[in-house]
Amino acid sequence: MKKLFSLLLGMLLLVNLAQAQQDPKAAKILNAMSQKYKSMKAFKADFAQTLENPSAKVKETMQGSILVSGDKYRLGVSGQEIINDGKLMWTYLQDANEVTITENDAEAEAMSPNKIFDMYKKGYKYAYAGSQTIDGVKHDVIELAPEDRKNPIYKVRLYISQQDKTLKSWEMFRNNGNRYAYTIKNFQANPALAADAFTFNKAKHKGVSVVDLR
Repeated sequence: MKKLFSLLLGMLLLVNLAQAQQDPKAAKILNAMSQKYKSMKAFKADFAQTLENPSAKVKETMQGSILVSGDKYRLGVSGQEIINDGKLMWTYLQDANEVTITENDAEAEAMSPNKIFDMYKKGYKYAYAGSQTIDGVKHDVIELAPEDRKNPIYKVRLYISQQDKTLKSWEMFRNNGNRYAYTIKNFQANPALAADAFTFNKAKHKGVSVVDLR
């Protein structure tokens, strides 16, 4: 559960940026990226998250998937799934076959992955850091630094495709030596959505234990 919320928070921190006195070239690229995602009715993708700490000799990789439409999302990683319909949130643990139902609260709303591409208006300064070719495609590199020096994240590096303005990957550096790398795979814009895409369907989970905390 902690890993899943850390992932959500990490994704949100990528684009929680400040507008004032910023690098205009970086701002133009970030605005184009934001508009790209906001123009979609929905999107889905697979992703890989790698946690690495060289001094501690730690390297762990998790695979996951995400589906977003407006205020609704479905996020799955490492045997856990969070489903949010904009009002209620279901957290399902596959191994325990247990789902917890809660109402949205301020913390959950702030961490919601459906906002990750348009939350770059406060909290970080950003600057253009050159370009890099990834899988034969040129990407602009944007580096972020927190305005709050107490922030445990001291740098975030984004790789945004010059070709279609999508976010290909990013790296997040923490003061404790941990480095998180995220890579987006199999991105699909405006996918067809099932009727129960953003609700938990008990019929698909026989014998599931329900913890209702509403």
